[in-house]
Amino acid sequence: MLKEKRIYWIITVIGMVLIVLPSYFAPRAYLIESIHRLGFPAYFNLELDICKIVGAVIILIPAIPSMFKEWAYVAFGILLLSASLGHWLADGAAKGMAPLIPFAILCVSYYYFRKLNYAK
Repeated sequence: MLKEKRIYWIITVIGMVLIVLPSYFAPRAYLIESIHRLGFPAYFNLELDICKIVGAVIILIPAIPSMFKEWAYVAFGILLLSASLGHWLADGAAKGMAPLIPFAILCVSYYYFRKLNYAK
């Protein structure tokens, strides 16, 4: 069980870093141009940043009930799959594949989350 907890926390932190931090380290002009190219309004970037931070906090704080964590996993899954499809259609297959990497890590994190919290 201890090994599974370690794997869960390592994978989860890596996943949250890959989802949240690119918004802060990518050049701002590139992010604004990408949001515009995908057809979203300018304020959508700020909305995404806030939702990503809230979701990461929900997943990373152990005291938050499992039900909220489940919804955060679902929201991140929808976010990453939508980003993949949007970038695939607007920018080509190579950029469309990029969000699938954090999605795969998120799936592994969710697997261990379920294993640790719903084991019988």
